Amino acid sequence: RHGLADRVRVLPGGLTEEDGATGAHALLDATPLPTAVLAFNDRSATGVLDTFLRARVSVPDQVSVIGFDDSHLARLAHINLTTVGQDIPRLAELAVGRAIARLEGERTPTDEAVVAPHLVIRGTTAGPA
Repeated sequence: RHGLADRVRVLPGGLTEEDGATGAHALLDATPLPTAVLAFNDRSATGVLDTFLRARVSVPDQVSVIGFDDSHLARLAHINLTTVGQDIPRLAELAVGRAIARLEGERTPTDEAVVAPHLVIRGTTAGPA
């Protein structure tokens, strides 16, 4: 919709720092570097950050890095990771409520319940240069 389809690259990933590092190494081999990386979660984003730091790629000056989860890791001062947060209590409330309703034979909603995520801006993102 915003004309970015030809500028997006999706790499295989995973849950761990090592998975993020593997993806970052693949990006380092690409020319040019991407302007931003959205990692699977905050742990994999730290693997991206570590790999970029070791390769002397400046975050966020050269590449912005964004995680997902707003975990305790993202909040550490030396990481200061921009991330996507979720309303975990609300998600749990909806999931448990529907599970209990099913177990008790009650009618459950058939529509999707959308709990909007929110962007938590910290130090690993910057506007385009």
